[in-house]
Amino acid sequence: MFRPVFICILTLSTAMAGFAEPASFRNDVMVAISKAGCNLGTCHGNATGKGGFKLSLRGQDADLDFKALAREASGRRVNLFAPEQSLLLVKASNKIAHEGGKKIDPQGWEYRVLRDWIAAGMPRDDATAPKVTKLIVTPTEAVLDEPTDKIQITVQATFADGTQRDVTPRAIYEPLQNGIVEVSKSGLVKRLQFGEPSVLVRFLNQSVPVRLTFVKANPSFAWSKPRRESYIDAHVFNKLKTLRLNPSGVCSDEIFARRAWLDLCGMIPPADEARAFAADPSRDKRARLIDRLMVRPEFADFWTMKWSDVLKVESRTLDKTGVQAFHDWIRTAITQNRPVNELVRDMLASRGSTYHEPQTNFYRANRTPEARATSAAQVFLGTRLQCAQCHNHPFDRWTQDDYYNWSAVFAQVDYKIIGNLKPRDKNDKHEFNGEQVVFLNTKLNIENPRTGDTAKARFLGAEMPKLADKEDELQAAANWLTSAQHPLFAKAQANRIWYHLMGRGLVDPVDDMRLTNPASHPKLLEELAQDFIRSGFDLRHLIRTIMLSRTYQLDSTPNDTNAADLINYSHHLPRRLSAEQLIDSLYSSLRVTPDFNGWNRGTRASQIPGPANGRGSPDPMSPEAFLAQFGRPKRELSCECERASDTSIGQIFQFISGPIVSGVVSQKYNRLGSLLKNPDHGAVIRDLYWALLTRAPTANEAKVMAALLASAKDRRLALEDIAWSLVNAKEFLLCR
Repeated sequence: MFRPVFICILTLSTAMAGFAEPASFRNDVMVAISKAGCNLGTCHGNATGKGGFKLSLRGQDADLDFKALAREASGRRVNLFAPEQSLLLVKASNKIAHEGGKKIDPQGWEYRVLRDWIAAGMPRDDATAPKVTKLIVTPTEAVLDEPTDKIQITVQATFADGTQRDVTPRAIYEPLQNGIVEVSKSGLVKRLQFGEPSVLVRFLNQSVPVRLTFVKANPSFAWSKPRRESYIDAHVFNKLKTLRLNPSGVCSDEIFARRAWLDLCGMIPPADEARAFAADPSRDKRARLIDRLMVRPEFADFWTMKWSDVLKVESRTLDKTGVQAFHDWIRTAITQNRPVNELVRDMLASRGSTYHEPQTNFYRANRTPEARATSAAQVFLGTRLQCAQCHNHPFDRWTQDDYYNWSAVFAQVDYKIIGNLKPRDKNDKHEFNGEQVVFLNTKLNIENPRTGDTAKARFLGAEMPKLADKEDELQAAANWLTSAQHPLFAKAQANRIWYHLMGRGLVDPVDDMRLTNPASHPKLLEELAQDFIRSGFDLRHLIRTIMLSRTYQLDSTPNDTNAADLINYSHHLPRRLSAEQLIDSLYSSLRVTPDFNGWNRGTRASQIPGPANGRGSPDPMSPEAFLAQFGRPKRELSCECERASDTSIGQIFQFISGPIVSGVVSQKYNRLGSLLKNPDHGAVIRDLYWALLTRAPTANEAKVMAALLASAKDRRLALEDIAWSLVNAKEFLLCR
């Protein structure tokens, strides 16, 4: 409540303002504060504010901002009798010390708007002023060839009452990549270096991304006119032509076979199969190989592992029986090629025993409404909501209310513990050995901390529909999220499949789809999603479509135009094999039976249902330690980012002198033992090259290696040295 004296001051100040039309709080004052940057996360928009002054992040809460400006600090931030002396103005213009420096110019429009609003008595119209309904930004896409190095962005706002207004000088321009362009306050974009920058244009509650491409002049460039096998190639190659980048050539049959086996089955191909494939003269052999691999059990194992990573299939929360049940349920779905939307729908709508209805383990792994909501959004919609838990999302459209209303959809999920079970860890009440039953408890809810009220269940970005007869909120959410009409589900799944095959998502990171993180090829992503929908959400169909494209089959060797390209798929990006790919390929290629602690002898790494996340570290001499060293995730996060793909000194030592590599190479009855029986040095060398590198040795390699074998006093040790050197080669460690 205003004090009576303050009401009198407001009345007097309004009279002093005369008949001049006051500035609009919603459409002028909020704009000025945003333009000055006062409500950014680095300034007063921080979750705790700055210097005792807190504004809503990016002006997303007009009510909070009005109170902060007009009521807090006993109204000391404004001076109605002498507006120019208001603390708000003198600090922002740096007339007195201000930690944030000078934010507004006394001669600028921002200063005038704030001064006039204060002089008018700080009228509040955020409930009545027309809202912005649309931004028309020109251009939204542009390709600029050298020597052009500048472009002007213009912005027109449309309001709810039908009026339009040029807001170019008042809009906010945010480059989304550092160092490529700089943008003036008036929207003039200037190139700093060549590349593909995006600029986010913001005005009040509306945002529009602008995609620009600055292309370096190359008079000698000649388009190579590569053949296009599908719509994928059309999108990728059209962009490459615009960027004056020629795609690399098509990879060899040997490289394709190795790449396909690693991407589909998680291991390098057996030597005899690779040789037979390379010798096959059929023109359709690549398509036939893809189809053969997708019905192998190794395909189901490997792609089950991918799903298990993000669904948090691990024994600490689920217990070993639950892990096995959930893993087997996912694997059955992959084996049967169940539509992906059905797989997801079953998980979201599930309830019952975590042993007998394995899909309910999705809820056992996510114990709170917030965890369920964020995991569902991240894994199934490619949307990260975590930032909206404490405040409105700084880089996306989601508000704190959106976060808690979506969490409320999952708030009634509850658990019944079967038997008198105690947690293994007294510090973690959610960790139990034994069976649990997931059910809905209508007495449960979740509170929105911003309002203090019970959050109302609402879909993410959509209203909660009227429930059908005998339908509950979980079932409604499952149907809505996985429908063909959902704007994000098919895109998110298509993007994730693309990521697993191409090494980088069209949207990257793969689970962070938002305006401020645009796709490298937005029209391609849209067409992939529509293709996925038309196929009935068929995983194998989309995999086959991508792998049959020329884009997937490009060689990893760059040419003289595309060596610097990392995001446009002008050549295949080599990537280090994952932990499971490395150890499974090592064991299988040298014919050694794997032996992982707690699993049947012969179980491959990609077949293990889930990591045993105990308190201690694995034995450093064990294969489990090898997997951890090479980045196998603990599955504590619903994020692909938990799997580490970087390199380290420890990994180098694992291959140079580590117990796993040394043990496999020196194992008495491995592949080398059988090769000792063959007196033909050349044949032995060829077999090892095909087994480990999926190719024949070059003439020089064959000559050097055969000479080494011929001169060796101990042929077995010589073979071990050769095998060790091949295992440590980049060709073994990388998927090319």
